[in-house]
Amino acid sequence: MKLLRIAAVCLIDDAGRLLLVRKRATRAFMLPGGKIEAEETPLAALRRELQEELQLSLDEAALTPLGRFRAPAANEADTEIDAQIYRARLPHPVSPAAELEELRWHPRDTAASADLAPLLQLHVLPALRHPTPA
Repeated sequence: MKLLRIAAVCLIDDAGRLLLVRKRATRAFMLPGGKIEAEETPLAALRRELQEELQLSLDEAALTPLGRFRAPAANEADTEIDAQIYRARLPHPVSPAAELEELRWHPRDTAASADLAPLLQLHVLPALRHPTPA
């Protein structure tokens, strides 16, 4: 099984909703973010991906760690992801760019739907609902 290291973020709007994205030619919605290159830190990779995918520039101080989780990859067979997840307030509206085809808002207290990536269903949504004390 292949292992991919990724960094992603829970972008929360003023209404408390979670921003989800879907890449072209896929069906699963996931968090914005992407693969960590060999020379990158998770935060550097996340900031690069946010700029590419949403034309969003966030300062590192705006990103709070949520946790590190492993789950089956949503769009790649025989692949697991090792994900460093952050959370941040979305400072302004965004539009999909690069390989993103669609954005969707997910109320955090809504049950997971079948079109959500395993990482969201198994780890992120439960962590957002019941954060562990620091």
